[in-house]
Amino acid sequence: MIFTETKLKGAYIIDIKKLEDERGFFGRAYCQKEFEQYGLNTNLVQANVSYNYKKGTLRGMHMQLAPYAETKLVRCTRGAIYDVIVDLRPDSETYKQWVGVELTADNYRMLYVPEGFAHGYLTLEDNADVMYQVTAFYAAGAERGHRWNDPAFNIQWPIAPQIISEKDQNHPLLEAIPEQTTI
Repeated sequence: MIFTETKLKGAYIIDIKKLEDERGFFGRAYCQKEFEQYGLNTNLVQANVSYNYKKGTLRGMHMQLAPYAETKLVRCTRGAIYDVIVDLRPDSETYKQWVGVELTADNYRMLYVPEGFAHGYLTLEDNADVMYQVTAFYAAGAERGHRWNDPAFNIQWPIAPQIISEKDQNHPLLEAIPEQTTI
């Protein structure tokens, strides 16, 4: 695997190192030892799948608070998405900064999202499947959402979102959330 750290410390783009021949290719999508070499959390306890009917579907920006904070390993297994993370660690040098990465079924790219980050994505094609593994079990009381279009983040989405759940549309702006509840 090829690990490329983003401008947000601890967040990585992970590409599969392909061993190709006339049959196709073989590549490792996860290896505990390789993740540990980069100091990444390897305690994956749950795998989730999200299917999206239409291009322009936006899901996010979601996170869980401690002690249920989760690290995510995200991959698009069908179609294409624009995956976005926002650093919400108050003591971080990159607090409120974001990174967006195109994940597609064809590029096999993954995004490693550390604890303390909000996560969301926008589908770039119809019928997009997203799979993500997490290091903590879902805890409804620890769930937090942040507005996808919050001016505090100024995320530049590649296309205009067309479908957003009522819940995601109504997440608060960061300035309206007491600081102790952001991570």
